[in-house]
Amino acid sequence: MASKPVPGTPSWLRETNDRTALSLLLEHGVLTRSRIGELSGLSKPTAAQMVSRLENAGLIHAVGEVSGGRGPNAASYAVRTDRMLGVAIDIDAHVMRSTVVDASGHEHPIATTPLAKAARDRSPETDVRAAIDAACDIAGIASATVTAACIGVQGALDPRTDELSFIETLPGWPKKGIRKHLEDALGLSVHIDNDVNLAAIAERTDGAGRDTAGFALLWMGEGLGLSVDQGGSVHRGASGGAGEIGYLPIPRNAAELDPDAGDLQDLIGGPTVARLARGLGMRGRGFTALVEAIPAAPEREALLAELAPRIAVGVIPVLALLDPELVVLGGPTGSAGGARLAELVGKHVRKAWGSATVVATGVPEHPVLRGAREHLLAEVRTALFAEVSRISA
Repeated sequence: MASKPVPGTPSWLRETNDRTALSLLLEHGVLTRSRIGELSGLSKPTAAQMVSRLENAGLIHAVGEVSGGRGPNAASYAVRTDRMLGVAIDIDAHVMRSTVVDASGHEHPIATTPLAKAARDRSPETDVRAAIDAACDIAGIASATVTAACIGVQGALDPRTDELSFIETLPGWPKKGIRKHLEDALGLSVHIDNDVNLAAIAERTDGAGRDTAGFALLWMGEGLGLSVDQGGSVHRGASGGAGEIGYLPIPRNAAELDPDAGDLQDLIGGPTVARLARGLGMRGRGFTALVEAIPAAPEREALLAELAPRIAVGVIPVLALLDPELVVLGGPTGSAGGARLAELVGKHVRKAWGSATVVATGVPEHPVLRGAREHLLAEVRTALFAEVSRISA
């Protein structure tokens, strides 16, 4: 095993320069040797040496030529995206969505794979392998090149014991040793996270949580979830189960909204949203169809008016306990309600609580998958930079 280069030594300088060149290529895409020298502030001969080392190591490759004016054309280079590949996976109760992730950050197509309903027809390795194969097929990439997977599930993984909980949507999956089981079965690095936590990562990167000190994401779908971002770090709790807000009992003063509701899931969960929508005359087969119809439905305003005070019941304890800079309404219901639902919820919250900022999600499409993609992007880039350390002088 090679020893780590000592700062200030020639080997340390070479590695530092090579990392700089790789970073520039990841940031800017295709570059010539000359442009790498300009952006790094290093001489042309040094830039040429950096490119030569990275190319010989198989980390970058020539992808074309750029006109050099009166002189010869200059070769242009890009990072090889086939060296480190991952697949981001979002598993819900009915389907898996998956997409390839490479170090360049290029967005690949999303594959959708139906899931078997019976536990006897399911296992973690067959589910995940099917998602990986589907993502690679649609992207035109060999699945054998994939080295990592990030999986968003409707459950919680205890990092201390590698044990899953709340896994009603994962029939056939064992509770204990799930990550190790998948890594051994598939030969991949595997990261498993709660779907709402991954959605919060996407919200921080691309959505309403960008540029905030912290925020709380209230996820409203068939089930409910809460994810708390604290300065860019998601709070998962000691057992990985933080955010199971659906089990929160509703206060006595909320009984007038729904006398039969015992907890927040009863008040604003998917079955209740579907029932309220049908009560207003909306038609659709199941929660998913009904919630997708909300934006264009004539009954939209009436439904949002019914939902807003119910959602406010869930937002107020979040404010009382965490005092986040803002509360983001996400998930299928939050996305369908959009800015108008956030506005109505904010009014109810402020009446009961005072100052509060409630906003709609900024990532309405595939937030769980986008969060998994962000996790993997960091992982594959870290692995790529680790290869730089192995380049011989």
